[in-house]
Amino acid sequence: MAEPAAPVLLNVPEEEVEISAIRAQGAGGQNVNKVSSAIHLRFDIAASSLPDDVKERLLALNDSRITKTGVFVLKAQTHRTQEANRTGAMQRLCELVNSVARPPKTRRATKPSYGSKQRTRAAKSQRSAIKSSRGPVND
Repeated sequence: MAEPAAPVLLNVPEEEVEISAIRAQGAGGQNVNKVSSAIHLRFDIAASSLPDDVKERLLALNDSRITKTGVFVLKAQTHRTQEANRTGAMQRLCELVNSVARPPKTRRATKPSYGSKQRTRAAKSQRSAIKSSRGPVND
C-alpha cells in the first residue's frame, strides 16, 4: 500500500504581497481610535510566482475574498499589535495557498457491488410493504 505523500508547502514571498496598516473596527476604546493596528493585505494571484496550476485552482475557488480581477484581499484585526496581525494575515494567506497546492484526486467510477444491490432491493421491498399497509382497513 502506498504511503501518503508529504503535504506540499508553498510559501508566498512577502515582496508579492501588499500590506498596509489601517485602523481596526469595533470596540476597543482609545486604543482603536489612536493606533493603526489592523492589517489590509492584497495579493495579486495572476502576477505571483506561484505555479500555474495552483494559480488556476486559487482563481477557481468560490471565495468572497478573491475579487473578479484575481486579487486576494484580507483584513486581519484580531490582535492588538500590528506585528501579530501581519503574521496572522500572512499565515492565513499561506493556508489558503496550501489548501489548493495539491491537485484533487481524480474520481474513478465504480460499479455497485452485488451485496449492495441486494440490500437496496431488500430495503425497497420492506418500505413498499410498510406503505401498502397504510391503506384503508377492510373487515
